[in-house]
Amino acid sequence: MRSTLAAVAVAAVVAVAALAGSATAAAPGKLSGTDGPGFTITFSAKTVKAGTYVITIHDRSNIHDFHLTGPGVNMATSVPAVKTSTWTVKLKRGTYTFVCDPHRTIMHGTFKVT
Repeated sequence: MRSTLAAVAVAAVVAVAALAGSATAAAPGKLSGTDGPGFTITFSAKTVKAGTYVITIHDRSNIHDFHLTGPGVNMATSVPAVKTSTWTVKLKRGTYTFVCDPHRTIMHGTFKVT
């Protein structure tokens, strides 16, 4: 009886550890982008692995937006808004572009998803 209880306890610990590990592995990555102040636009990575990410956008100017496009993604902040936005996106393999739409010739960048 004692060995049966010990076996059940070990199995329970293994099951809980497996669930915890899979929950951690499924947690989205974190990225960020910023527009302004001035005529600057940045993104926190040049290359990331495909997967789900929480992207925090810091829109710091009322004359800019942050527009992200790429495979399956087309998201943007609004020009007059000065605020922080949070997007959850699934990034697929490919090249993604971020721009300020009103100033796209000088405020733009790319990153790759592998």
